[in-house]
Amino acid sequence: MSQTMPPVLPEEPQQATRIIAVRHGETAWNVDSRIQGHLDIALNHTGHWQARCLAQALAQEDIAAIYSSDLQRALATAQAIAQHAGAPLQPEPALRERCFGHFQGRTFTQIEQEAPEHARLWRKRAPDFAPEGGGESLLTLRARIQAAVQRLAARHGGEQIVLVAHGGVLDILYRLATRLELQAPRTWQLANAAINRLLWTPQGLTLVGWGDVQHLETGARDELDIG
Repeated sequence: MSQTMPPVLPEEPQQATRIIAVRHGETAWNVDSRIQGHLDIALNHTGHWQARCLAQALAQEDIAAIYSSDLQRALATAQAIAQHAGAPLQPEPALRERCFGHFQGRTFTQIEQEAPEHARLWRKRAPDFAPEGGGESLLTLRARIQAAVQRLAARHGGEQIVLVAHGGVLDILYRLATRLELQAPRTWQLANAAINRLLWTPQGLTLVGWGDVQHLETGARDELDIG
């Protein structure tokens, strides 16, 4: 006797996840153009003000969850958002800035003087160059951020989340969303506390909007990949 098998229904496509990605508020080391990397530098007075402005701008957004780098400059920014939005906040070490090894704590001028060849490789964005002392290459950073975003966004299909991170992380997100190579010159801003919007599906990221600083009364600082 034959048995009729139930039809195999196609899986429903996963809904897109809306992402608001922000760089932390300003620190004293941002002002000094000093490389922070994994060093745990606090927000300065302006940074706390920027975080409050950002939190007020996002207060009416429908936010399912906030994920933040566990470094205090990002976490303090995320805490301000969470207090206004009423959304749960989870520290996420995978959203940390690029580790710059022995570069951390120095300015680019100092690095040019102390290690000119390394400074040249950094300036040219050599994808496989990793600063001595445990630094990450751009290839390693991209792989880390891509995996983290996929893992976090996949939890929230049809919802909106906030990612609070760092300049280098935001740079990678922009490149992933626009399919730009790691060595492509940067023509977009990475302003402190700017609002950047992306869309995630299992096929990857797409860009929705970038660099919105209307909520800030004065221009936010913009440094290249240093914190």
